[in-house]
Amino acid sequence: MEDSALLRYSRHLLLEPWGTEAQERLTRAHVLIVGVGGLGSPASLYLAAAGVGTLTLCDGDEVDLTNLQRQIALSSSDVGRLKVNATAERLQQLNPTIHIHPDPRRVVPEAWGERLGGVDLVLDCCDDFATRFALNRACRERGIPLVSGAVIRFSAQISVFDFRRKDTPCYACLYPPESRTEEEERCALLGVFAPLAGTTGTLQAGEALKVLSGVGDPLVGRVLLLDGLRGEFRTVRLLRDPRCPVCGSGTSAGP
Repeated sequence: MEDSALLRYSRHLLLEPWGTEAQERLTRAHVLIVGVGGLGSPASLYLAAAGVGTLTLCDGDEVDLTNLQRQIALSSSDVGRLKVNATAERLQQLNPTIHIHPDPRRVVPEAWGERLGGVDLVLDCCDDFATRFALNRACRERGIPLVSGAVIRFSAQISVFDFRRKDTPCYACLYPPESRTEEEERCALLGVFAPLAGTTGTLQAGEALKVLSGVGDPLVGRVLLLDGLRGEFRTVRLLRDPRCPVCGSGTSAGP
């Protein structure tokens, strides 16, 4: 590592389980962030600051005044701009040594697999179930780890689906596709507590860094539940569902 990188990431390098090898894994990594809103905004800031070598930001929305309550990579002057372009500029200012690719194209669910070439990990920071289910299936088919987060009102959850492991459950084990409707749980209708969105996105970034670096114990087979109103965190186990339409018996496994 160059001297400037040793200095930039010195507080991570001081951590005993970390070291230069873990940092270099981050430098070589490519992360796809789907959604740069309330979750993707803080998550992208921490991944960029930590030195993840390549970040692809996928979001087709423009910045709206209502976004600024929680999407902390944006500013008032960004209203009307594409979120991915405004966020990419902010991240590049934060860390000019990494590569950032803004992608504003809207993707139909069946086309997500085409977007995963060269990607080492996906952050699901979106707010609709169709995209979540499509990402889950595409990542499993390709053996790519998926870090999923969601927040609504004063509640949030995070889990990691590491599809490099044959025993990992998937998002459809947690939420069977037939049980959800698009009318459910949209923050535009129900509201979201801004600091909880920041906490959740930050924790997603932490889980991604653990998976990419090989340091620590990611939330695989567990779901972290956050109650922002009561200030409580709890973890529940998530087992692979043998009847799951994505990863259950009779479905094809990832590599």
